[in-house]
Amino acid sequence: MIKRIAAIALALAAVGATQAFAQAYPNKPIRVVLGYTAGGAADATARPLMRVLEQLLGQPIIVEPKPGTAGGLAADFISKVPPDGYTLYFADGGPFTTAPHLTKVSYHHLNSFTHIGHVCSTGSVLAVHPSSPFKSVADVVAAAKKEPDKWSYGTSGVAGPHHFSGELLKSFTGVSLLHIPYKGGAPAMTDLMGNQVPMLFSSLSPAVGPYKSGKIRVLAVTSPKRSGAFPEVPTMEELGYKGFDSTGWFELMGPAGLPPEVVARLSQALLKAGEDKSLQEQYKQLGCDAEFMTAAQTVEKVKSDYAKWGKVIRDANIKAE
Repeated sequence: MIKRIAAIALALAAVGATQAFAQAYPNKPIRVVLGYTAGGAADATARPLMRVLEQLLGQPIIVEPKPGTAGGLAADFISKVPPDGYTLYFADGGPFTTAPHLTKVSYHHLNSFTHIGHVCSTGSVLAVHPSSPFKSVADVVAAAKKEPDKWSYGTSGVAGPHHFSGELLKSFTGVSLLHIPYKGGAPAMTDLMGNQVPMLFSSLSPAVGPYKSGKIRVLAVTSPKRSGAFPEVPTMEELGYKGFDSTGWFELMGPAGLPPEVVARLSQALLKAGEDKSLQEQYKQLGCDAEFMTAAQTVEKVKSDYAKWGKVIRDANIKAE
């Protein structure tokens, strides 16, 4: 009888401790690392969200860039930190959905992490010079089928999201297009505006200015829904390529083993932040459409993209630089 009472007391104490921890978290500043340098897309997307989360969580959030290997260095770092909820990663999908197919990584894309919540997504745009004969994606496909060795497309680099957009188009249509990788999006856009490359798969944000000023023509976006930055531009799916989805995205995540109550607290705060109209507008201007998801939905997104891009990488025989 005494042993039974002691066991019940221990169980109640454990429940009480868990509840107390949940109520206490967070009780000190939270560090959120980035996989890229300050001033880039990850930084621009993370900071307005962190300002909203600070108000919801009641603690300062310190953003710390930890660049290297296209987000892989930060992913490795996060996989090894204590699972207490005070060191998190504002990550893009690359280290978890494409990198493991291209190189040996020190972590497992699912088991080494706690995926807390998807934040926003952004597709590529397929753009051409205003003088181009291509008025539509159908024109591009027809020309590539007629003259399979003539046409090429530019991107910001090998094995980047825009390269995958181009390879996905080839997979959907069966056309042959030569990939021309640049060392960054800026020189690629400069060559497109100078009519030095036939077409370009580009990030949305750098394309907004040239598009509005008439220096480029945008034929389509690669996301499943129209972009807030290009509301009049059709998606590939609208143009008849059913299931075409080539989007980059950001999520909040932590190491494996985060306590469920911490995950619930952070996920709840993320979903609440997603209702903030000012944040939604800021993301629209950045070309990253707010799309906040639960932890379970985020895990399914990672699984789906991991499988999809693995097939694209194998079929196109894409190699890391």
